[in-house]
Amino acid sequence: MQVHKHDAIIIGAGGAGLMAALYASKGGADVAVVSKLYPTRSHTGAAQGGIGAALGNLDEDRPIYHTYDTVKGGDYLTDQAAAKILAENAVDAVIELEHMGLPFDRTSEKRISQRRFGGHTRNFGEELVRRACHAADRTGHMILQTLYQQCIKNEVKFFDEFQVVDMIVVGGTVAGVVAIELGTGEFHIFHGKASFFASGGWGRCWSVTSNAHSLTGDGAAIALRRGVPLQDMEFFQFHPTGIYRMGILITEGVRGEGGVLINSQGERFMERYAPSAKDLASRDVVSRAIYLETRAGRSIKNRGYVHLDVRPQTVNRYFAEEGRDRKDFIDEGTVERKLPDILDFCRTYLGVDPVKEPMPVQPTAHYAMGGIPTNVDAEVVIDADGAVMPGAYAAGETACVSVHGANRLGTNSLVDLVVFGRRGGMKVAEYVKGADWTPLPADAGGEIEAEYERIRGGSGKSRPGELRALMQQTMMDNVGVFRTEETLQKGIDDLAELRERFRTDLQIDDKSRVFNTDVMEAWELGCLLDLADVTARTAYERKESRGAHSREDFKKRDDENWMAHSLIYQTGEMSDPSYEAHFDKKVDLSLWEEEIEQGIPEDQQKFRPIERVY
Repeated sequence: MQVHKHDAIIIGAGGAGLMAALYASKGGADVAVVSKLYPTRSHTGAAQGGIGAALGNLDEDRPIYHTYDTVKGGDYLTDQAAAKILAENAVDAVIELEHMGLPFDRTSEKRISQRRFGGHTRNFGEELVRRACHAADRTGHMILQTLYQQCIKNEVKFFDEFQVVDMIVVGGTVAGVVAIELGTGEFHIFHGKASFFASGGWGRCWSVTSNAHSLTGDGAAIALRRGVPLQDMEFFQFHPTGIYRMGILITEGVRGEGGVLINSQGERFMERYAPSAKDLASRDVVSRAIYLETRAGRSIKNRGYVHLDVRPQTVNRYFAEEGRDRKDFIDEGTVERKLPDILDFCRTYLGVDPVKEPMPVQPTAHYAMGGIPTNVDAEVVIDADGAVMPGAYAAGETACVSVHGANRLGTNSLVDLVVFGRRGGMKVAEYVKGADWTPLPADAGGEIEAEYERIRGGSGKSRPGELRALMQQTMMDNVGVFRTEETLQKGIDDLAELRERFRTDLQIDDKSRVFNTDVMEAWELGCLLDLADVTARTAYERKESRGAHSREDFKKRDDENWMAHSLIYQTGEMSDPSYEAHFDKKVDLSLWEEEIEQGIPEDQQKFRPIERVY
């Protein structure tokens, strides 16, 4: 195998990977970015509505309010020290992006414009606040373009269309990764002092998802197979507004601009579930509300979807009822200017013009709160005590610093990317200066090469596409927005059968090596099956409802027994893995404890676990 030697290997070229690459290179490291996609096609580009930062350009705001919203929105499973770092660093990160050239929308005073998003408040939940900094509804795309340009300027080396398929671990230290060059089918070794996983999520475990076809959880699955536990895998967020049946995201920014959710009876039904925040309640609340409306027979045409209405006449009527200032009222031109991509999606895929008719939406699998456990410097940790795995780093959706807890707030994904990608890049630059090169083992890459030959030689009866469709359907049916012991056990049983068929009965038609998507999609299916399985198993074990994990047989949040992170380890042989879950990693409640130590009266303590009221 051809060997490439660089100080730092960044796996993934989305926002987290590019920010890490930029800051590692600024620190003097020789950096290579390995990505299965061309960088500007990474999924960060699909993020639409905004990046949260308490700039206070339109409403009075402070980072501590952002911290509180993040902790409360995560249903108190959020590590509070990480949330504080996120909120405080977000301000500098957004201003830095602006100075790099990101074309944010502007206020009349030429400041960065901000809009409302669900769950964002000021004065500890007193009222909604405009915190989301935006570039129309293309914010993620603009972040990608800006960071990629900066990396090119800083002479970062890119290996595009190289898919990382294994991690090389020697004596507990990561020595690099193995990748396939998609154009040739050849295996390459990337030997590095530091390997930084920023490879995104795994929404393709479900059939209705906002995630691109490339989001197959490669990084998390590789880490799991090489001894790294995965944290909080039971928490996967369903965004309430995906395009009906397709799952393509309709940004929360539509509701931030005044859009409302309407059922088949013409009701603005979120007033029933969240009387204060209404349509801008957190995503888990809104997703469950849509499902409950469907169960009650109030979905549109009884087909499981509702309407998202941003027509000016509808929005302005509700603004008037709320006593909003006339300057907040919108017209068709405002909608066209602020939500151009959303209008284009609906007109193209649905034949619906949102300025004249409502959009059909349903919850769509959107974001993994769990993943590879890390500390706040993006170092990978491998146990409940926080022991660091030398040479291993992760950030973005593939990682779990537990800044999102049980449910991520809108805009915080982009904040996560730039804040912890930057912190991780700085840490990598510092680490590689003093680290020695770990020698590669003689058989580096041999095990994964043998696995690919097994897949390529498959002559059974089960095609990857068939197994993938069955996996996605059982995940939608049994490990979706609402869960019970019975449905979760059904999901576990179904996945066990599918994983067995994947190992023993796979059929691959294309035996070639050049751009063999058949083999690559089969390997990705193996990653998805592993991640689906650990998601179902940890969800089965967590006997409470918290954030995005809603158990109908355990409807209450149980802080006494379940205020802890899950860690799930792979056991058994690589060819026949099993899993073992633990709930012994404690949640960092340092801000709450600090308030107690300062003698703040209980009714004034802002970070204690309380019932969520919107």
